[in-house]
Amino acid sequence: MVAEKEDVEDESLRIDCPVLVAERLVLRPPHADDMAELVELANDRRIAEMLGRLPHPYDENDARSFIAGVRNRHAPGCAYAITNSDTGAFIGCAGLNATPRGLEVGYWIGQPYWGRGYATEAAHALVDLAFRATAIDVLHASCRVINTASRRVIHKCGFQYAGQGMLNSLAAGRVPVERYRLDRKTWVSLRTWGQS
Repeated sequence: MVAEKEDVEDESLRIDCPVLVAERLVLRPPHADDMAELVELANDRRIAEMLGRLPHPYDENDARSFIAGVRNRHAPGCAYAITNSDTGAFIGCAGLNATPRGLEVGYWIGQPYWGRGYATEAAHALVDLAFRATAIDVLHASCRVINTASRRVIHKCGFQYAGQGMLNSLAAGRVPVERYRLDRKTWVSLRTWGQS
Protein backbone atom coordinates (compact mmCIF):
# COMPACT_ATOMS: atom_id res chain seq x y z
CA MET A 1 0.00 0.00 0.00
CA VAL A 2 1.35 3.40 -0.87
CA ALA A 3 0.67 6.77 0.60
CA GLU A 4 1.08 9.87 -1.51
CA LYS A 5 3.47 12.56 -0.40
CA GLU A 6 1.06 15.46 -0.76
CA ASP A 7 -1.08 16.33 2.23
CA VAL A 8 -4.27 18.24 1.67
CA GLU A 9 -5.98 20.57 4.13
CA ASP A 10 -9.65 19.60 3.98
CA GLU A 11 -11.56 20.06 7.21
CA SER A 12 -14.25 17.58 6.06
CA LEU A 13 -11.59 14.85 6.27
CA ARG A 14 -10.60 15.64 9.87
CA ILE A 15 -10.92 12.65 12.24
CA ASP A 16 -10.45 12.48 16.02
CA CYS A 17 -8.31 9.31 15.60
CA PRO A 18 -9.63 7.06 18.35
CA VAL A 19 -7.79 3.92 19.41
CA LEU A 20 -9.15 1.09 17.24
CA VAL A 21 -9.54 -2.43 18.63
CA ALA A 22 -9.87 -5.26 16.12
CA GLU A 23 -9.98 -9.02 16.69
CA ARG A 24 -6.22 -9.48 17.10
CA LEU A 25 -4.93 -5.92 16.81
CA VAL A 26 -4.95 -2.55 18.53
CA LEU A 27 -4.34 0.51 16.34
CA ARG A 28 -3.13 3.38 18.49
CA PRO A 29 -0.91 6.44 18.13
CA PRO A 30 2.78 5.51 17.91
CA HIS A 31 4.90 6.54 20.89
CA ALA A 32 8.53 6.61 21.98
CA ASP A 33 8.38 3.05 23.35
CA ASP A 34 7.78 1.85 19.75
CA MET A 35 11.01 3.36 18.45
CA ALA A 36 13.28 0.28 18.55
CA GLU A 37 10.69 -2.01 16.94
CA LEU A 38 9.71 0.68 14.43
CA VAL A 39 13.33 1.12 13.32
CA GLU A 40 13.92 -2.63 13.14
CA LEU A 41 10.79 -3.34 11.04
CA ALA A 42 10.77 -0.20 8.86
CA ASN A 43 14.44 -0.56 7.94
CA ASP A 44 13.54 -3.14 5.30
CA ARG A 45 14.05 -2.22 1.66
CA ARG A 46 11.22 -4.58 0.61
CA ILE A 47 8.77 -2.48 2.62
CA ALA A 48 10.23 0.93 1.78
CA GLU A 49 10.12 0.24 -1.96
CA MET A 50 6.36 -0.39 -1.77
CA LEU A 51 5.64 2.94 -0.06
CA GLY A 52 5.86 6.58 -1.00
CA ARG A 53 7.16 8.24 2.16
CA LEU A 54 9.27 5.60 3.89
CA PRO A 55 13.00 6.24 3.40
CA HIS A 56 15.59 3.50 3.23
CA PRO A 57 17.69 3.08 5.27
CA TYR A 58 15.35 3.94 8.16
CA ASP A 59 16.99 4.99 11.43
CA GLU A 60 16.17 6.40 14.88
CA ASN A 61 16.01 9.96 13.56
CA ASP A 62 13.38 8.88 11.02
CA ALA A 63 11.37 7.10 13.73
CA ARG A 64 11.67 10.06 16.13
CA SER A 65 10.51 12.43 13.38
CA PHE A 66 7.58 10.18 12.45
CA ILE A 67 6.40 9.83 16.05
CA ALA A 68 6.70 13.59 16.69
CA GLY A 69 4.90 14.31 13.41
CA VAL A 70 1.96 12.12 14.41
CA ARG A 71 1.76 13.78 17.81
CA ASN A 72 1.85 17.28 16.27
CA ARG A 73 -0.23 16.44 13.21
CA HIS A 74 -2.42 19.23 11.95
CA ALA A 75 -3.33 17.67 8.59
CA PRO A 76 -6.51 15.65 8.17
CA GLY A 77 -6.35 11.90 8.65
CA CYS A 78 -4.81 9.55 11.22
CA ALA A 79 -1.60 7.60 11.69
CA TYR A 80 -1.47 4.49 13.82
CA ALA A 81 0.95 1.96 15.24
CA ILE A 82 -0.43 -1.54 14.62
CA THR A 83 0.10 -3.69 17.71
CA ASN A 84 -0.77 -7.24 18.68
CA SER A 85 -3.65 -7.14 21.17
CA ASP A 86 -2.28 -10.09 23.19
CA THR A 87 1.42 -9.23 23.39
CA GLY A 88 1.44 -5.49 22.65
CA ALA A 89 4.18 -6.09 20.05
CA PHE A 90 4.54 -3.37 17.43
CA ILE A 91 3.98 -4.99 14.01
CA GLY A 92 3.54 -2.11 11.55
CA CYS A 93 1.82 1.17 10.76
CA ALA A 94 -1.42 2.21 9.13
CA GLY A 95 -3.33 5.37 8.51
CA LEU A 96 -5.78 7.52 6.65
CA ASN A 97 -4.19 10.34 4.66
CA ALA A 98 -5.69 13.27 2.80
CA THR A 99 -4.60 13.32 -0.85
CA PRO A 100 -5.73 15.41 -3.83
CA ARG A 101 -8.16 12.57 -4.68
CA GLY A 102 -9.60 12.47 -1.14
CA LEU A 103 -9.01 10.29 1.89
CA GLU A 104 -6.71 7.29 1.25
CA VAL A 105 -6.00 4.26 3.41
CA GLY A 106 -2.42 3.02 3.75
CA TYR A 107 -0.56 0.40 5.77
CA TRP A 108 2.60 -1.66 6.11
CA ILE A 109 3.37 -4.74 8.17
CA GLY A 110 6.84 -5.80 9.32
CA GLN A 111 8.24 -8.85 7.54
CA PRO A 112 8.17 -11.21 10.57
CA TYR A 113 4.38 -10.70 10.65
CA TRP A 114 3.60 -11.19 6.95
CA GLY A 115 1.05 -13.78 5.87
CA ARG A 116 -1.10 -13.67 9.03
CA GLY A 117 -3.93 -11.43 7.81
CA TYR A 118 -2.88 -8.46 9.95
CA ALA A 119 -2.90 -5.99 7.05
CA THR A 120 -6.46 -6.99 6.11
CA GLU A 121 -7.62 -6.69 9.71
CA ALA A 122 -6.03 -3.25 10.09
CA ALA A 123 -7.38 -2.08 6.73
CA HIS A 124 -10.92 -3.17 7.65
CA ALA A 125 -10.70 -1.15 10.87
CA LEU A 126 -9.50 1.93 8.97
CA VAL A 127 -12.13 1.61 6.25
CA ASP A 128 -14.85 1.45 8.92
CA LEU A 129 -13.36 4.47 10.73
CA ALA A 130 -13.17 6.49 7.51
CA PHE A 131 -16.82 5.97 6.64
CA ARG A 132 -18.13 6.27 10.22
CA ALA A 133 -16.11 9.35 11.22
CA THR A 134 -16.45 11.40 8.01
CA ALA A 135 -19.08 12.17 5.41
CA ILE A 136 -16.91 10.96 2.51
CA ASP A 137 -18.66 9.17 -0.34
CA VAL A 138 -15.48 7.48 -1.62
CA LEU A 139 -12.36 6.12 0.08
CA HIS A 140 -9.20 5.58 -1.96
CA ALA A 141 -6.35 3.06 -1.87
CA SER A 142 -3.38 2.40 -4.09
CA CYS A 143 -0.53 -0.07 -4.34
CA ARG A 144 2.52 -0.62 -6.50
CA VAL A 145 1.65 -2.75 -9.50
CA ILE A 146 4.13 -5.38 -8.29
CA ASN A 147 2.64 -5.59 -4.77
CA THR A 148 0.31 -8.59 -5.04
CA ALA A 149 -0.09 -8.97 -1.27
CA SER A 150 -1.36 -5.41 -0.89
CA ARG A 151 -3.65 -5.84 -3.89
CA ARG A 152 -5.24 -8.87 -2.16
CA VAL A 153 -5.85 -6.79 0.99
CA ILE A 154 -7.44 -4.03 -1.09
CA HIS A 155 -9.73 -6.50 -2.83
CA LYS A 156 -10.73 -8.14 0.49
CA CYS A 157 -11.85 -4.70 1.68
CA GLY A 158 -14.17 -4.31 -1.32
CA PHE A 159 -12.21 -1.70 -3.27
CA GLN A 160 -12.68 -1.60 -7.04
CA TYR A 161 -9.97 -0.89 -9.61
CA ALA A 162 -9.96 2.77 -10.70
CA GLY A 163 -6.89 3.07 -12.94
CA GLN A 164 -3.16 3.55 -12.82
CA GLY A 165 -0.84 6.38 -11.94
CA MET A 166 2.70 7.13 -10.88
CA LEU A 167 4.16 7.59 -7.41
CA ASN A 168 7.38 9.25 -6.34
CA SER A 169 8.77 6.80 -3.77
CA LEU A 170 11.61 7.93 -1.50
CA ALA A 171 13.16 4.45 -1.70
CA ALA A 172 12.30 3.34 -5.25
CA GLY A 173 12.03 6.52 -7.32
CA ARG A 174 9.14 7.06 -9.73
CA VAL A 175 7.04 3.88 -9.86
CA PRO A 176 3.68 2.81 -11.34
CA VAL A 177 0.75 2.22 -8.99
CA GLU A 178 -2.77 0.88 -9.30
CA ARG A 179 -5.52 3.04 -7.85
CA TYR A 180 -8.66 1.72 -6.19
CA ARG A 181 -11.84 3.20 -4.75
CA LEU A 182 -14.56 2.09 -2.35
CA ASP A 183 -17.82 3.99 -2.29
CA ARG A 184 -20.03 4.36 0.76
CA LYS A 185 -22.88 2.32 -0.74
CA THR A 186 -20.58 -0.67 -1.33
CA TRP A 187 -19.08 -0.30 2.15
CA VAL A 188 -22.54 -0.36 3.73
CA SER A 189 -23.31 -3.61 1.90
CA LEU A 190 -19.99 -5.15 3.09
CA ARG A 191 -20.00 -3.90 6.70
CA THR A 192 -20.55 -7.34 8.11
CA TRP A 193 -17.25 -8.68 6.67
CA GLY A 194 -15.86 -9.45 10.11
CA GLN A 195 -18.98 -11.32 11.20
CA SER A 196 -18.89 -14.16 8.66
